[in-house]
Amino acid sequence: MRLPCLFLHKKLVRVGRRTVTHITLLYREERLLKTLLVYSSRTGNTRKVAEAILEIMPPETQIFPIEEAPSTDGYDFIALGYWVDRGGPDKIAKEYMSKIKGTKIGLFGTLGAYPDSDHATKAMANAEALVEQDNVVLGHCICMGKVDPALTERFKSLPADHPHAMTPERIARHIEAAKHPNDEDLAKAQSVFSPIINDLVD
Repeated sequence: MRLPCLFLHKKLVRVGRRTVTHITLLYREERLLKTLLVYSSRTGNTRKVAEAILEIMPPETQIFPIEEAPSTDGYDFIALGYWVDRGGPDKIAKEYMSKIKGTKIGLFGTLGAYPDSDHATKAMANAEALVEQDNVVLGHCICMGKVDPALTERFKSLPADHPHAMTPERIARHIEAAKHPNDEDLAKAQSVFSPIINDLVD
């Protein structure tokens, strides 16, 4: 969509012995930045982050849960959210990411582990690897989010020697994860996407 933009062109003109300012009103068309925000969310964590990011996106931004997301064609920028499953984006997010071609992307994710953990770092790298070949990744953030209670209960039933058994460390992490995403997490996500949007709009 294009909108007319009014601006002034000023020029000094000699009229006899006087110098006057000649002002011309000009119009030019400026195309609105076409932006899309899509998120995959199982327990509401990624949706919460998506809604926070939407607050600093251009007002024309379209937002969709990934199950209802449109074709990615024709967008100048796509913000895509996922939740981490088995060291990378969840299955539905992966499928959608494979369809994105030739655009600029910002990624955001949530996981039950600490955001500064090796697990989080690898998950972010795996997410970027899915899209960076055919697109330009402008930014990426990840934050902790509450673990699906059903998954926590399943872990509790595992024998002590199982790699996913509920050790004291894992119990403490699940308790901490239940407090997220919090206001600080949402502010950090906005701080990642805000300069991206500002650069695209300028």
